[in-house]
Amino acid sequence: MTGSSDNTQKLFSRIFLGVVVLALSGGMLLYLVPSGPGDTRTSTDAVAKVGGQTITVAEIRQQLNQIKQTNQVPPMLEPYYAQRILQQLLLQKEMEYEAGQLGIRVSNDEIADRIKLILPAAFNGDSPIAPDQYASLVQSRTQMTVPQFEEMVRQGMLQEKFQKLVTDGISAGPAELQEEFVYRNQKVKLDYAYIKPEDLLAKITVDDAEVNAAYEMNKAKYQVPEKRVVRYAIVDVNQIRQSMQVSDDQLKAQYQKNIQDYQVPNRVHVEHILLMTVGKPDAEVEEIKKKAQDILNQAKKGANFEDLAKKYSEDGGTPGNPGSRDKGGDLGWIVQGQTVPEFEKAAFSLPKGSISDLIKTQYGFHIIKIIDKEAAHTKPFDEVKDSIRTPLLLSEADKQAGNVADQLSQAIRQSNKVSIDDLAKQYHLTVGETRSVAATDPLVELGNSPQTKVSDSIFRLRQGELSLPVQTDRGYLVLSVKQILPAHQGSLEEVREKVVAELMQEKASAEARTKADELAKRVKAGEKFDAAAKALGLEAKTSEEFARAGSIPNVASGKQLAAAFQLKTGNVGPPLNLGANWLVYEVVDKQEANPADFEKQKKEITDAVLQNKRSIAFEAFRTALEDRLKKEGKLQVMPEKLKGFGDLG
Repeated sequence: MTGSSDNTQKLFSRIFLGVVVLALSGGMLLYLVPSGPGDTRTSTDAVAKVGGQTITVAEIRQQLNQIKQTNQVPPMLEPYYAQRILQQLLLQKEMEYEAGQLGIRVSNDEIADRIKLILPAAFNGDSPIAPDQYASLVQSRTQMTVPQFEEMVRQGMLQEKFQKLVTDGISAGPAELQEEFVYRNQKVKLDYAYIKPEDLLAKITVDDAEVNAAYEMNKAKYQVPEKRVVRYAIVDVNQIRQSMQVSDDQLKAQYQKNIQDYQVPNRVHVEHILLMTVGKPDAEVEEIKKKAQDILNQAKKGANFEDLAKKYSEDGGTPGNPGSRDKGGDLGWIVQGQTVPEFEKAAFSLPKGSISDLIKTQYGFHIIKIIDKEAAHTKPFDEVKDSIRTPLLLSEADKQAGNVADQLSQAIRQSNKVSIDDLAKQYHLTVGETRSVAATDPLVELGNSPQTKVSDSIFRLRQGELSLPVQTDRGYLVLSVKQILPAHQGSLEEVREKVVAELMQEKASAEARTKADELAKRVKAGEKFDAAAKALGLEAKTSEEFARAGSIPNVASGKQLAAAFQLKTGNVGPPLNLGANWLVYEVVDKQEANPADFEKQKKEITDAVLQNKRSIAFEAFRTALEDRLKKEGKLQVMPEKLKGFGDLG
């Protein structure tokens, strides 16, 4: 079944061209495309070798850093990202090697023709623009150098050639199309009860005998880690800031020093509606133009522009670059040189409040509304002085706190046995004391610090020693261990709270399973679903109709409920375990796919089936190629070199 492609792991590798076209055509503004591989000659720490080419740890880290510039990557996920980057680079190098063996290449003319499609502004007619203009254009559109950009295009086209070679003979038979049609269009409607142990906790009770028994049975796991009580002296940045004053003369000096920050260029606040024409045949472009004209007529007659944009605009953006459609077409403030020439000319020539005629650009047809305009000027001092005051105070307070911290460091290096109270008195510091804390306990009262430096310092110190100043968002801390409480087997009194919580969770989970089994049994025996659920203290609900690609929102996906599509109306499915929760359901309605809809969906279904088969075929080709290269000794992979990814140090 083609629909089961949900169970096939998606290829991590993508055709670079598709990424570039999507990024450049996804909206009116010139969105950035993903950065390509950079120069990795600075490292010889090879993590893989393909033929005579190497993939280095530095190259993988460079690409990971580029990802981290636009996406948050938790340290714990860095090893996963590193592995995926390695797989993509391996695919590139393997194809490069195989292309050399088979005589497959991408010519400079082919690269030039492709660049004409994805960066038409790089050409005046058939002639390329000047090299410096081209370099500037590539940098502004892609954040790459020209060699990086052209190498990215070449790699994408090479992968296209291999995909064509591997997948050209693939077709989709009638039975496959029919199977996918049924998979997509068969729908069910369910009565269900979603049973969560957390909802049962309030009625769960445990007695002392159960707590004692649970403790005795699992005593070994109830260990109390080493804890420490710490005294600290703090250089408090907030206190310094509150005592400081900043004069107008200081603010004016800061204003003049950074005057360029207050220069506002010619700019215009615009909303737009975009109907895309990229890659569309001429006949379809004419139809799109008619539709755009109709939308324009509605806007000119007073229809709400934001509503029209949300309904019709195709500026939906790209991953990491949200478009304007969901914001009612709002692009915010744009400056000259930021958009394509046709759009810019209209935006800067129209008066405030006006709506443009149709504007044709390389992306499609635009309708622009001018929200506001602002001529180039420098913001006056009085307008911005309050915005200067706070960062200046922060900067000066941080500088003063840093100076005190330097003095403290010098004093402690001379002797870290000095009394923390004497040190605090000499430098006018606030002294405090923590509760007993384990290495993993949060110390919010001491302020946040990168890489848990406070906790690390606490558990490296010996009693009586002073730490060097540790910076947190509160200021600088000098730490001294007052008491060490060794790790030990926890007594019941010490760990009772944890034992009770685990015991209650265990009983709630067992109760949820019991209720799920009992509800399924009652409904199968003939009880009405809602009555049986109510008798067990559960809430019965009825879902909307959904297909396998749909879901019961916040409960289960169509994939998880695959068994329901094999049942008849009135059948009860076996209790379904969803993590800690349970789902019991009865099929109350089932709609088979309507054969009359097949022809309407045939093209889309055919494309999906072919794409899935091609993906599977290409993955099989990649796996076979990799296996062959390993056997021939042309491929070596040293994954242990990736162990450093995810380290906090």
